[in-house]
Amino acid sequence: MEVINALGRRKTAVARVYLKPGDGTIIVNKKDYKKYFPLATLQYVVRQPFTLTDNVDKYDVVALLDGGGINGQAEALRLGISRALIQIDPEYRPALKALGLLRRDPRMVERKKPGQKKARKKFQFSKR
Repeated sequence: MEVINALGRRKTAVARVYLKPGDGTIIVNKKDYKKYFPLATLQYVVRQPFTLTDNVDKYDVVALLDGGGINGQAEALRLGISRALIQIDPEYRPALKALGLLRRDPRMVERKKPGQKKARKKFQFSKR
C-alpha cells in the first residue's frame, strides 16, 4: 500500500495529511505531535479517529499544517486523518460519521463591516 493523502480544514487552518502503514508515529510540521500540541485535549483530538477505528499504532502520519490557531489546526488534522482512513477502508465511515468527524465545520470569522467597530459591534451612539 502506498501513501494515502487527504486534506482537512477548520476556520483558516489547513492540514495536508499523508498516511502510510507504520508504528503509529505522528509528525506535524517536522515535529512530534506531542511537542506541537502540548495540551492533552488537543492530543486526544488528533488521536480520536484512530481510537474509534481501532487503528492505534498501525499507521504513520506526516502532516503539514498551515494557518489558524492550534485548536483549529488540531481539528483540521483530525478531519484529514478521518478522510484518509476512509480511503483505506470504507467500513470505517459509519463509526466516524456517528461522532461527526467527517463533517467540515463551516463556522468562520464574520467579516468586519464598514461604519462599525467590529463585525456586529457598533460605534458608541450619542443622542445629544
